[in-house]
Amino acid sequence: MQPFDIYDALIEGLPAGLQVKSYINGKIWTMAETDEGAYGLAMTYDAASIPPSWREDYVGMDLRDLAALSKSWNFPEAAIGMAAINAWYNKRERAEARGVLFPDPLRGVQDAFSVYLSRAEGKKVATVGSFEKAMRVYRPVCELTVLERRPRPGEYPDSACEYLLPEQDIVFLTGSAFVNKTMPRLLELCRGAETILLGPTVPLAPQLFDFGVDCLAGFVVTEPEACRRLAATGYELSPSPVGKRVRLSKEDLP
Repeated sequence: MQPFDIYDALIEGLPAGLQVKSYINGKIWTMAETDEGAYGLAMTYDAASIPPSWREDYVGMDLRDLAALSKSWNFPEAAIGMAAINAWYNKRERAEARGVLFPDPLRGVQDAFSVYLSRAEGKKVATVGSFEKAMRVYRPVCELTVLERRPRPGEYPDSACEYLLPEQDIVFLTGSAFVNKTMPRLLELCRGAETILLGPTVPLAPQLFDFGVDCLAGFVVTEPEACRRLAATGYELSPSPVGKRVRLSKEDLP
């Protein structure tokens, strides 16, 4: 497979004819809205090292054309492309029809870290990205490795991925790796592990299972106006107030 194959698979799954109604390229979160009232989020990367490939307004642009910018090496532009992809795949009605699991108070806590905790006991587990819950609940039960672009004490730099990921039994990958283009290589390195993609940047797209992913722990926007404020203000790291954290697992597919 070629590195951009995973992006092309996502883009090809979008229909032609949908238009971009609005977008916000915020400090922390980037948002895209379609003319059918769907919203997508992606983590913003503040690293515009090269000029954007599209210099005009994105409003009115065909959604597939905007989604193609997910392949851009201008990372703020790539975040808009990923938000466009998620505006299609992560719309609530489509996600429910696909069998995506939404939070259910009757089943208790169902986030990915809770679901995989029992499988992790005594195993090697890594997170690409620093997740407070993972460090709190996984360290007592397994050999946990945390890899980060800006490592804190006790964490590995992300350059250690090449060395450490092939040794793991379970790996949690931040969806923001789609934006910075590290996702294709990370998935190659995780071929021997159960691999879970995490966060609002993750498309709830079943075709990702063809690339070695076992579980998609993504996000569905349910509060559009709050989502706009989240992207526009640029101060809130957690998107929880504007939607639902959901899951789609390969093992749950018919």
